[in-house]
Amino acid sequence: MFVCAGCGTELTAPVSRVALPVHTHYGAWEELHPPLMEPATYALDPRPTGPPWRLWDDVGEELAAEQGVYLPQYSVSFGKRDRIVIAPGDSRGTALIPEKCEGYCMGIDGRDGPNLACEGCGRPVATRMDDCGLWQAVWLEPDRVRCVPSGLPAVPVPDWDELDLRTCAVAPVELDGSRSRRWEAAVPVALAHLVAACAGRPVELPGPLADLVGDTVAGYLPAGPPAFTARLAGPGRPVPPSGDGEVLLVPRHPVTGEPWRPPHGTAPVVPLDIGVWAHLVLPAETSPRPATGTLPEGVLRDDYVVPPHRWRWFYPHDRAFSDTLAHLPDIRRPELRAYYDRCSGPGPY
Repeated sequence: MFVCAGCGTELTAPVSRVALPVHTHYGAWEELHPPLMEPATYALDPRPTGPPWRLWDDVGEELAAEQGVYLPQYSVSFGKRDRIVIAPGDSRGTALIPEKCEGYCMGIDGRDGPNLACEGCGRPVATRMDDCGLWQAVWLEPDRVRCVPSGLPAVPVPDWDELDLRTCAVAPVELDGSRSRRWEAAVPVALAHLVAACAGRPVELPGPLADLVGDTVAGYLPAGPPAFTARLAGPGRPVPPSGDGEVLLVPRHPVTGEPWRPPHGTAPVVPLDIGVWAHLVLPAETSPRPATGTLPEGVLRDDYVVPPHRWRWFYPHDRAFSDTLAHLPDIRRPELRAYYDRCSGPGPY
């Protein structure tokens, strides 16, 4: 658990570290969101986040690169690295600082810095964020808290073959029929890594992903005859033979955040959110409605209408794509920068 570095007051419930979700900073505008983190978990963000912000023109390319930003942006964060994010329900021993609770319209956006104070000593220790366009979260300041053992048994990190992929899978459409915001962020993040892995040359998406979102993401990829072919690879699947012109879309481990690696071969790998990856590689559910019991293999429930072959209502999060590119050091390579300069005018981002 995390406690106040000043007085030792407990600030969280017992939590276990997991990978930072790829959709952390990409929500839908004018919309309230659920908590970012699952209960009893926490993650670290290695990038500088939050205020203070400085304009790109005042920062310059060299100093921005030190902050992990390699393309011109409106502003660059000079906030702390390794901030700790937890679900709001796991916070303890804090109180809001009323004068620091500004927001846009529906909640608090953290623009004024830490807005939660330790109830033991009054020191600002964390920031509650829940405004529109933001995933609900509490961000602990790394220099205001310290981690101590909770006394509970440690949760072991599962190996790839120990993961239950069915519990990891995330459908592209929610039960209420709305689009999955996680998909809308995770797919363009992966596409940015894919563009970098292919050095800005055209690439063909794997069939399952192309069938779902191929039409709506075409503008994010370089045009022309494919120079590369992307394939889905990962645990429980036959390892594809390495060949020239191939790149592997692989899952990120939900705890470590590391991408799956093939046991042999030299094909480049591109990390993909494990929830999206698992949905693409597992047999499709026959109904989006919860049910008990099972049906014989191949039998469809009669309350389910098969959706169109392609998902035409998928809207990639534009900033997720451009922001991911901006934080990839490889974007400074001439061929990638040329791709960015060609595409950064009118277009998907």
